[in-house]
Amino acid sequence: MGKIDEARAFIPVGIAVLTVSDTRTMADDKSGQTLADRITDAGHQLAARAIAKDDAEEIRTVVKGWAADPTVDVVITTGGTGFTGRDVTPEALEPLFDKRMDGFSAVFHRISFDKIGVSTIQSRATAGLIGTTFVFVLPGSPGACKDAWDGIIKAQLDYRHMPCNFVEIMPRLDEHLKRGAKS
Repeated sequence: MGKIDEARAFIPVGIAVLTVSDTRTMADDKSGQTLADRITDAGHQLAARAIAKDDAEEIRTVVKGWAADPTVDVVITTGGTGFTGRDVTPEALEPLFDKRMDGFSAVFHRISFDKIGVSTIQSRATAGLIGTTFVFVLPGSPGACKDAWDGIIKAQLDYRHMPCNFVEIMPRLDEHLKRGAKS
């Protein structure tokens, strides 16, 4: 298990939250609010928050805009990961991933299985990297958002978390682009 190295200073990152739903509004968006509260409670910056319809192009447009924004280090989406005809978030975002984070889905399902049993197979939670922006695609329930944040994302976005975390590698995410640059 990981541990917190108290000798290291906490480094806040900018996190954007996108709720994918045809019916939610900011007033009744429990999942988005759950994430927003946890993000700020952890000491991070809520860089943006929005709601998009269950439409692949709309989802892509919002997330690509945030991935291009230098104040956004991480995007977390909630909703649209099931199997109904309107659930298109993985299809919208996975083609944009420069690198997939297969371990996220595996760990998420392990945590989820301990809470809801085999019903976890109805989620297509996924994650990856778009450019230098981490993207986590979560189910639309507040419980799933809590499980993903509390069990995985919070630790990986804490620079003090050892033996490793995403914050410490953020400065090196685009080094493949720098290799070809002339000095």
